[in-house]
Amino acid sequence: QFALVESGGGLVQPGGSLRLSCAASGFNLDFYTIGWFRQAPGKERVGFSCIRRNGGATNYADSVKGRFTISRDSAKNTVYPEMNSLNSEDTAVYYCGTSASALDPCRFNRAEYTRWGQGTQVTVSS
Repeated sequence: QFALVESGGGLVQPGGSLRLSCAASGFNLDFYTIGWFRQAPGKERVGFSCIRRNGGATNYADSVKGRFTISRDSAKNTVYPEMNSLNSEDTAVYYCGTSASALDPCRFNRAEYTRWGQGTQVTVSS
């Protein structure tokens, strides 16, 4: 059984922070590169970060660089994006996905990710 579940979304004021979780069951998350993507209403799903398999090196899109930090807790089989200084442009449904790619640095191109969670809503509003 394969399962990938995002959680931790919610409503936050501009300038606030959230930590999301991507929890895996039925497989070892360490063996996959994990990508984070987000999709605003009416727009395409766009990647913004990834953490490489078997090591943990990360990569970030310019839109989140310096504000978001991705980490992996192998003991909990979970990946966490720590998201700071949130603004209205960050409002979206957030998804995690798995990739078999060993590319260094990792990439967050949607076509490279084969498994997805159900998404969690993040709304940034005053």
